[in-house]
Amino acid sequence: MISWLEPVIPHLKALHVIALALWVGGLFGLPVMLARHDPAIGQADYTRIRLASHVSYVWIITPAAVTAIVAGTWLIFLREVFTVWMFAKLVFVALLIGFHAWIGHHIVKVGESDGRHQTPRPIGPLLILLVPVLVILTLVLLKPELEEIPMPDWLTQPRERQLPVSEVPRW
Repeated sequence: MISWLEPVIPHLKALHVIALALWVGGLFGLPVMLARHDPAIGQADYTRIRLASHVSYVWIITPAAVTAIVAGTWLIFLREVFTVWMFAKLVFVALLIGFHAWIGHHIVKVGESDGRHQTPRPIGPLLILLVPVLVILTLVLLKPELEEIPMPDWLTQPRERQLPVSEVPRW
């Protein structure tokens, strides 16, 4: 690691944690907001809830997600954390990104429906979201030794071949 970057790492970690808390907190809050999208509550309340969920998703939760991912990626490379538990964590981060996209799809669907839509019950999505969040927290806090997971040799050993020149991207 480059020595002059060491003072930056605590600030980058703080930024990552704050952005992650906003992102995951928003992902837990949006299914509840979507469940409140009931046209029977009155047009003014329905419009207010629809606007609040859209603005929250676009202007708070999505920028927090991007910030958490960018700061986390920088931390991986600055700290050189290329371990199996980190790659396992990244799989579950990908699930969070998928959940984020799914929530965004539902917000767009609600916005285009003029009140004629099926409001999802929030308990299912919240339980689904809880799994990757708990696994990520477990992997980060415990940093388990996962090197003993059986992997095929072709994944763990270099092939000692160069890529063909035609397949190397040219910038």
